[in-house]
Amino acid sequence: MTEKQPTRRRSLLKGAAVAAGAMSAPMVSMAQTTSLRFQSTWPAKDIFHEYANDFAKKVNDMAGGRLKIEVLPSGAVVPAFQLLEAVNKGTLDGGHGVVAYHYGKNSALALWGSGPAYGMDPNMVLAWHYYGGGKALLEEIYKSINMDVVSYLYGPMPTQPLGWFKKPIAKVEDLKGLKYRTVGLAVDIFTELGAAVNPLPGGEIVPALDRGLIDAAEFNNASSDRVLGFPDVAKNCMLQSFHQSGEQFEILFNKGKYNALPQELRSVIDYAVQAASADMSWKAVARNTQDYVEMKKAGVKFYKTPDAILRAQLAAWDKTIAKKSEENALFKKVLESQKAFAQPAGQWQNDYMIDFKMAYNHYFSGQAKKA
Repeated sequence: MTEKQPTRRRSLLKGAAVAAGAMSAPMVSMAQTTSLRFQSTWPAKDIFHEYANDFAKKVNDMAGGRLKIEVLPSGAVVPAFQLLEAVNKGTLDGGHGVVAYHYGKNSALALWGSGPAYGMDPNMVLAWHYYGGGKALLEEIYKSINMDVVSYLYGPMPTQPLGWFKKPIAKVEDLKGLKYRTVGLAVDIFTELGAAVNPLPGGEIVPALDRGLIDAAEFNNASSDRVLGFPDVAKNCMLQSFHQSGEQFEILFNKGKYNALPQELRSVIDYAVQAASADMSWKAVARNTQDYVEMKKAGVKFYKTPDAILRAQLAAWDKTIAKKSEENALFKKVLESQKAFAQPAGQWQNDYMIDFKMAYNHYFSGQAKKA
């Protein structure tokens, strides 16, 4: 008997291991894929929709089959400006857009993108959002308008042009009476400057320009503007503006769907947002450069917006925020938070950052070549 005991013990251990394997195998095979249906606020051909897909791919790849995000283009389920409500109600599980598109629900929402943000560039606005109190304020605003969503901001956008015009804008007076497209608090800025503003969604702008329903419009960047067809209906683009100089993208989740995810998948989303933010910034430089060059080759004329117009924008912005602050306590609260962060952060950036134009001109300007 004693000789057989080790053999019997090994047999029992082997049987237990087989049984454990049999129990674990169904658990692996039963692992469910959670599918989330997203919609962007961008046409399928726009680089912005591509950014939305880039984020989804990062999540899908890192989730190892446990989570899959599918992104539909603007209008597939709801119009662009109805994204927030659709995500809140669960009509969509999530979406990709910009906070300024929700401006009609609370004017303070447009402060994530519209206006000069006290001299902060887009990346600094994101720094304020995540490390200066902006995130908590955005959550407070959403709660005040009964929007039960989870919001991630990412992807600092390059400064947006003043826009596309039938003829160049030389002075502030040229804006008076102009039928112009923009969104968010930029509507108030250009209204203050005398324009007749129409806040059209991205996919409707070029057809409206083509049919003469509007005289001029801005959208965002060289790549988006080119693919949306702006060069086909206008040949003059005015570069540099304060109307949307610090904007970023927003990724929305229905809070119930998000909270139902296990913590490890929520962490995947957290880090995918950060990775997508960096990737988007790098891709924007490469693609915007390429499309800027191609539009020049195609005969588009680019002009720097005159400083007089830029100063007039700042003056119009001051009037706009004074009025909105009186009407909306949350608006004032967001502005105070931005200003408290921007003053020292802007001082740091302005003092520390080199003037890159100096180096660029040294190597590429005509004077440098002659020298």
